[in-house]
Amino acid sequence: MVSLFGQSLSFLLFAAGVGLTILEAFAPGAHFIVLGIALLVAGLVGLLFPPAATPLVLGAIILLTGGGTYYVYRRFDFYKGSERGRTKNSDDLTGVRGYVTDRVTPRSGRVKLESGGFDPTYAARSIDGEIEEGTEVIVVDPGGGNVVTVEAIETLDDIDRELERGRRAAEKVEEPGEAVDERE
Repeated sequence: MVSLFGQSLSFLLFAAGVGLTILEAFAPGAHFIVLGIALLVAGLVGLLFPPAATPLVLGAIILLTGGGTYYVYRRFDFYKGSERGRTKNSDDLTGVRGYVTDRVTPRSGRVKLESGGFDPTYAARSIDGEIEEGTEVIVVDPGGGNVVTVEAIETLDDIDRELERGRRAAEKVEEPGEAVDERE
């Protein structure tokens, strides 16, 4: 049996796997989970089946389990699937809809945007006039910082409506299996 620091290799692999898995809870994003699971499984196999606790066998288990874990992680897209935490740049916010959470004036206000990133609430300014709380809005100028310029949906002219229709159609084309209805 191989030992290091007075402990068996299997126990050390198991402990390292547990440690990396716990670190993943503190720093989510799949930084540690793939290797953590691979080490955890190899350590468990070595502890439960001592004849298999050779460095060559444990190394092969780490490679196979790590590869399988990575495949499952990429295939099911656990972290990215919800788009939670995905960084957006200001250009991505143009045309995004949302609603007013605090009355928006040309100088102040707050809005919550659909798919607006990790924190979808933004400081907002109106082009002109006031937009009351609860009103549906669209971003007309993302600004470049955390202050966006919005306009109430009801005040859109024909050109803005046509641009919004084009954006929605482009979003639907990106989603496989959905037909785009040009009559919207």
